[in-house]
Amino acid sequence: MSALPPYASPLQRTWFYTFRILCGLIFFFLIFPIMVIVPLSFNAQDFFTFTPEMLAFDPAGYSLKHYDDFFTNPDWQQALRNSVMIAPAATILATVLGTLAAIGLSQSHVPYKSAIMAVLISPMIVPLIISAAGMYFFYSRIGLQGTYWGVVLAHAALGTPFVIITVTATLVGFDRSLVRAAANLGADPVTTFFKVQMPLIIPGVVSGALFAFITSFDEVVVVLFLGSASQQTLPWQMFTGLREQISPTILAVASLMVAISIVLLTVLELLRRRSERLRGLSPG
Repeated sequence: MSALPPYASPLQRTWFYTFRILCGLIFFFLIFPIMVIVPLSFNAQDFFTFTPEMLAFDPAGYSLKHYDDFFTNPDWQQALRNSVMIAPAATILATVLGTLAAIGLSQSHVPYKSAIMAVLISPMIVPLIISAAGMYFFYSRIGLQGTYWGVVLAHAALGTPFVIITVTATLVGFDRSLVRAAANLGADPVTTFFKVQMPLIIPGVVSGALFAFITSFDEVVVVLFLGSASQQTLPWQMFTGLREQISPTILAVASLMVAISIVLLTVLELLRRRSERLRGLSPG
């Protein structure tokens, strides 16, 4: 972010600081409700509110028992195993399909690219409840409803648009002459892809994969429609806990998921900067 130049007018200075104050207020409005759950997850009591001991910063008011319950409760551990089994498989499938689609749509000779792109990213636009209902009726007819691969395919369909967008953005600055040079030197298309294209677009591919992973790991609506009792994921278990029994362990799980999201978003930002450096859009 550029600093305020010394020759700026009073109006420009006013807008400079007003804009930053507005951005800070918006950031606080978006982040504060999420960050409140972190201290609440250390509550020594089975409450969803701050106790007098917590407000007084009394060590007796804080405890790790909710985290201990998460790591020892068989229901939560089964939900964690399901999420770990479903999200990576859906991420791999979405990354492969999304990368191939982005590379194909980046070719100049492909007709109706805009229409095809609109169809491929439609899962991001269509309300999730409509997508889940449509998948339920379709999968029930072909026998995938209530199966592991049914949930994986559904999550891959939701994550693929993120991969397509990030890889397409990376391909904008890709030098096509490198591909032609590799072909002139005798490299086949597969070798050209892995030796020339992939090293340059890998930041976009990994960024899309992380978005797809977050989408699958945090998704609950599609799992409720398509999953069975044996496919209860962490979000499903949290939803069940809020609906049937108010368990403070939900706060501990939510805090862990927020921490994972922060780590993944940090990786995304580092990859974005690396991609810009590789394409010459920012200084090294």
